[in-house]
Parts: sequence; structure tokens; C-alpha cells
Amino acid sequence: MAHSRKGSISGADGLGDRFKNSLRCNEPEIDKPDFRELDLGSPVSPLLFRRRGTSSSTATTTSSSSSSSGSVSGRNGSNPVQKRSDLNHSGELSGSVDSSPTARGSKPGYAKSDSGGSHPLIYSGASSPALNTLPAGNICPSGRVLTTGMANRATKNDVLGSGTVNYGHGSIMRGGGVHKSSGASSTGLPTNSKGFVVGETVKGGMRNDPEELKLMGNEHYKKGQYSEALNLYEKAIAISPRNAAYHCNRAAALIALKRVDEALRECEEAIRLDQGYVRAHHRLGSLFLSLGQVENARRHMCLAGHQPDHVEVTKLERVEKHIGKCNDARRLGDWRSMLREADAAIASGADASPQLFACRAEALLKLSQLDDADSSLSNVPQIKPITASYTQSKIFGMLSEAYLLFVRAQVELALGRFGNALSAIEKAGQIDSRNIEVSLLLSNVRLVSQARIRGNDLFKSERYTEACAAYGDGLRLDPSNSVLYCNRAACWYKLGQWEKSVGDCNQALHIQPKYTKALLRRAASNMKLELWAEAVRDYEVLRRELPHDNEVAESLLHARGALKKSRGEEVHNSKFGGEIEIVSGLEQFRAAILSPGVSVVHFKAASNVQCWEISAFLDTLCSKYRSINFLKVDVEDCPVLANAENVRIVPTFKIYKKGERVKDLVCPSPEELESLVRHYCI
Repeated sequence: MAHSRKGSISGADGLGDRFKNSLRCNEPEIDKPDFRELDLGSPVSPLLFRRRGTSSSTATTTSSSSSSSGSVSGRNGSNPVQKRSDLNHSGELSGSVDSSPTARGSKPGYAKSDSGGSHPLIYSGASSPALNTLPAGNICPSGRVLTTGMANRATKNDVLGSGTVNYGHGSIMRGGGVHKSSGASSTGLPTNSKGFVVGETVKGGMRNDPEELKLMGNEHYKKGQYSEALNLYEKAIAISPRNAAYHCNRAAALIALKRVDEALRECEEAIRLDQGYVRAHHRLGSLFLSLGQVENARRHMCLAGHQPDHVEVTKLERVEKHIGKCNDARRLGDWRSMLREADAAIASGADASPQLFACRAEALLKLSQLDDADSSLSNVPQIKPITASYTQSKIFGMLSEAYLLFVRAQVELALGRFGNALSAIEKAGQIDSRNIEVSLLLSNVRLVSQARIRGNDLFKSERYTEACAAYGDGLRLDPSNSVLYCNRAACWYKLGQWEKSVGDCNQALHIQPKYTKALLRRAASNMKLELWAEAVRDYEVLRRELPHDNEVAESLLHARGALKKSRGEEVHNSKFGGEIEIVSGLEQFRAAILSPGVSVVHFKAASNVQCWEISAFLDTLCSKYRSINFLKVDVEDCPVLANAENVRIVPTFKIYKKGERVKDLVCPSPEELESLVRHYCI
């Protein structure tokens, strides 16, 4: 019994010895790193743990990765500590460690050594194991240590180089180390509570390397895909907002997309982040050159200790020369030279300058080319004043933004848009309150607006002489105001002083050639002066501008008849508005259908009952559609005309426009006839 028991004890001891021996040969299950087996194409290779409790002289640690990108190989004996300087410029970890954390207590994630110290299973450059201990986990080609001991935590698949690997909790990127702090990493990426980067998941895996995003953006930019490039640069900035190069690249994409004001802001942000960033300075200088701001452009193009771009400097000198000449011409009131030099400055490279386009508009206004001035203002590049350098720039001694509003106020005033003019100059006064020109124009706009209101009130009260005086007060302040000239012409017309009315209309039309109201008043005044040829000329222009205006059509017809009578020519029963012209011959017919507008000719026979019925309805249409010329031809009285127009059945209606037949209608109903007349009236 005792022997049996002793044998069993010996057997147990033997079993225990064999178990202990097995522990010496194999790593305990609890200390094995948690990683998936990788294929040979993966850049991540397994690194086995050291055995716990084994002396440094006998322990062996193996790494299957020996690439030049920073893999670590275990050695027998102590492993020398590498200095912080071993870190490369991109922040990659190359096996370097800091001082050993001997003062720390045991924490989760640390393995207890025989000496009582704690060695981290996961570490970065901020913490260090003992000299004779190698880190447990996976090491990627760039030398970063990847966590391996979090099998029970939530996992996500990440991409590092090629292949998809389960790294446990979080991810580690190329171009950056392991992040320990919670919240945000040093590159601006969000991190979890354990300090691991949680990146953005896109097609193909993780794309949270800002440098990779920048390179992809560069490829799109080279292909002319500027919107796609801009999107990638913005993603890189979101990850690493303090990288000056990303802001500078975003500026380049914005320039290509003609978003100059945003590009200005990005260049200034890049320079704020890196004062010595030469490319950002040159890019900002080129932007200021396109805006015509030569002083700002020179400050960024010609940096001390750096060679400027010769081409850009040459452009700068040309733009500066033309702007200087433009300034001289404006001071002398030489508006043609000012217009020429402004165009030359724009052509030399300042093609995005709102101030130079405004300069063109001001010169055109002074040259009495109001429509062209208004068009030039409509083409002014829309630049938002978002940078201090831009808002503080000047032209002609006036702040740039104030000058734009200063010119706009002048053009709006000349066009008779008094409210718009007052609003624009008041804003200019707020921007540059000390400028004398702005202050004077503000005062003038207010006084001119008051004169116009006073004149309108007097005109409505039929006090025409006083109204003339009020409009005259406004014109002394603003001699280029076409509206005030036209309003005063109306007063002269009411007072029977038609010559003065024509004179003021001429002034208004000189400033604004397409001023319809001034043209109408001049035509009416010429009719009163029996200047028939001048009246016909004006009404013909108005007929083209207002093809559906019955009064214009009637006035033109009367003016033509009066002109023919004054020349001794025969007038064939010309009627308009409520009356139908009776045609009795081929010559009269041809003259009638050649008259302006549309002519409706009714071919009828006195003996035909249906013709009598439709003729009565035609009289109604004649009063209703006064811009149409209505004619009647009796085919029995004018058989030659009926044969010439190929009329075989009555009633027949033929429509002519400028002497050409455009439509025939045989035996129509009243509804059909009116529908056709309505169509050609429109």
C-alpha cells in the first residue's frame, strides 16, 4: 500500500517534471501574442515573446522581418538602447526607446519580470522596456510596433501597405507612430480611450495618411481634375491642419477653379504656419499681382535671400507701370488715356483686379458711354474682402473696396437708380470715411436725389417752371445725369418750349443712347416742331424697340403721312387705329404692304353675303388690334390685283409682313380670323 502510494507519488513527480520540462521548451499559452497568421506578401511579420523568468543570457527572441524600413531583430545578451535621434524625419519608430519606466507600478498591458519591474507589451517612443527585453507584438516595415494583446476587445480591419490585417483595437499609419493620448493625435486624427488612431474608412480600407491624400490630390491636379484635387487636399488638412504644404496645395486648386479670394486665405494661412515657406510666398505674390496690388505682390515675390521668378517680376513691373500711368491720367482728367492704361494693366496680368475693371467703368462714364460703363461694372470679378492685406490695399489714394462702391454709385446715379447710388456711396463712406472724394460724392448724391424728388413733386402739381429749376439744380451737381435731363425735357414740352425739350433729350441720349423715354419725348417734340423726317427716324427706332406698342405704330404712320405731304407726294387714304384702308390699285397695294408692321388684307366681293358678314367683324378687329394695318380689296373693282395675288375664292384673307406674304386664310370663321390676327399682333 505504501509502496503503491510511493509509486504513485513518484509517477506524479515524474509527470510534474515532464510538465515543467515542457514549459521550458514551449511558451505558456497565456503569454502568446494575439495575431492572425499572415501571408508572405504582408509587410507585417510575427515577433515571438520572450519567456518569462528567463535570464537575458539565455533568452532568444526572433523576428522574421529584416527589411530596411526599421524591423527589429532579437539578440542574445543585452540590447543597447538607441537614442531619440534614431527617429527619422517622418516620425517613424526604429526600435528607439526612452528611459526605462522603473518608477511606474504594474499596469494592465505590462508583464511582470523576475526582478519585479514592469515591461510594456505595447510601447512607443514615450516608454521603454528593460534593456534586455524586446517588445512583444508585430512590427511593420516602417518600424512601428503594433499591439497584439487585445483579443477580447472590439476589432476592426485596417490596411497598412498591402493586405488586410486584424491589428486589434485601432490602427497605426505609415508616416506616424503609435498615439497614446486619448482624444486627438499629434497629426490631428481622432483617437480612442487607449490612444489608438481611429481613421476614416473608405474604399479599399483606411485612408487617413495625409501625405498619401496629398499625393493623390497632386495626381488629380496634373490631370486638370481640380475639384477632385481640392477635395483630397481638404481631407489632408482635416487630418493635419497645421501642415503648411497642404494649405498651399489647396490654394493652387482654388486658383485653378477661379476662387481667388479663398486661395488668398489659404496662402496666408500657409505662411502663418511656416513663415519661411517660399513657394507659398511666391504663390501669394502671384495672386496679388492678378489683383493689381503691386506692393503686396512685390513683398511676397522678392524675399530676402531667395531668387524671385523673373517672369513674374517682369509682369509685376509692367502692371505697375500701367497702373501708374492710369493714376496720372485720372488726376489730369484724361479719361481716354485712363481707359487705355487700365486695359493695358489688365492685359499685362492684373486680369482679376476688380479695381481696374471699376477704373474702366469710371473712364467710360466720364466719356458719356454709360451703357458700356454699366457693362464693365457687371464684369467686375467678385472678390470677397477676406484678408487684411486685401482690405487695406489702395488705388488712387482710396481703399480698394471703397473705390469699387464709389464708381458704382456714380454709374447708378447716371442711370437714374438713385436709391442704389445712395446705398453704394454710404457703404463706401463707412469703409473709407476720411477720403475726400468719397465724402464729396456722398454729399452730391444726397443733394441730387433731393433735387429729383422736389422736381417730381412740382411736375405732378403742374408747376412746370419750378420743376425745371429743381431739375437744373440737380444737373449742376451731376452734369452726367440722363434722367434729370429727360425729366426737364418733359417740363419744357409742357411749357411749349419744344426746342429746349429736344436739346435736353439730345443730352440724355448722348449719355445713354438707348434711353427709350428720352427718344419718345424727342420724337413728340419734333412732331410739334413739324420736323417730320426727324420724327419718322425716331419713331422707326422706337417701332423696332417696341414692336407691340400701338401708340408708337400710330405716331409713325402719321409722321410718315405728314412727311409725304411735306414733300408733295400723294398719300393714299392712310388710316390707322379703328379705320381700314380701302385699296383701289396695284401701286397703292404694294406701298401699303411695305409699311412697317403686319398688314391684313381682306379680298372681298360686294355681291357676296359671306363677305359682308366677315367685313363687319373685321371692323371690330381693327379697333381691337391697333398695331395691325387692315386693308380691303374689292376683287370686282380691282381684277388685276386679284389676279396678281392669285385670289380665286372670296372672302380670302392674306397677311403680309415687310411686303412678303406669310399666311393665307380662305373663308374663315370669325374665331379663326381673330386667332390669326392675335398671333401676328404678338
